[in-house]
Amino acid sequence: MIDQYIQTFLQEDIGDGDHSTLACVPKTNSGSANLLVKEDGILAGIEIIKRVYELFDPKIEFIQFKKDGDSIFVGDVAFKVLGASQTILTTERTVLNILQRMSAIATQTKNIVEKVKGYPVKILDTRKTTPGFRFFEKEAVRIGGGSNHRFGLFDMVMLKDNHIDYAGGVNNAIEKTKAYLSDKKLNLKIEIEVRNFDELNQVLATGGVNRIMLDNFSPSDITLALKMIPASCETEASGGITIGNVLEYAKTGIQFISIGALTHSVKSLDLSLKASSD
Repeated sequence: MIDQYIQTFLQEDIGDGDHSTLACVPKTNSGSANLLVKEDGILAGIEIIKRVYELFDPKIEFIQFKKDGDSIFVGDVAFKVLGASQTILTTERTVLNILQRMSAIATQTKNIVEKVKGYPVKILDTRKTTPGFRFFEKEAVRIGGGSNHRFGLFDMVMLKDNHIDYAGGVNNAIEKTKAYLSDKKLNLKIEIEVRNFDELNQVLATGGVNRIMLDNFSPSDITLALKMIPASCETEASGGITIGNVLEYAKTGIQFISIGALTHSVKSLDLSLKASSD
């Protein structure tokens, strides 16, 4: 799957040829380049871009100085590549796009995870990802110390507000889901989102779910809700949670905190691939 994604990324950028490079750099030229760190953060994507070079040109020599999950600082050199100059130039943007975005996500995740260090809570990502790049973004969350929520619509049932409204209420949504899973012989966990205490009471009365997501609940309301939810049911907080308030949510005793901002609103980390003379 990773190889297919990489080939798609390369084809998207190269098309029928890197004419800028082909026009002025001879095929026989060889060179080297360093990955320069221009912004502090957490490195993510090294193993992926190693595969980019392997697929595009197995003759490229890759010398690695940093690994995924390492802290990096301005002035560091994360790796060096040596080989055909055309290869280095043609793959440059694909390599940087992967590294810069994954490193930004890993950095953001690490910063939030550090905020709640010492509390038994897991920081989760969401499906608010870039189409076609979800695998890499979720891997970056993991590298940054976070945990992955469901990958897609197929590996877990999540009954959100619209599902509940379209199904005709909390009870209908849960009972229909249980019947569907039984009929299809699917062994999937059921999570349900609640918007208020009334919906929470309905979920508790109906039962049959594995996790309850308390959406846009304040920390004080979550503390109250946790006293109502049996220990056998997992709990998750979501909605409006940022690095500025995540600690207050962690202090409630919630088991999971999901944050869409881990992936949907990060600024790429500043990295640069520069030709070197050595």
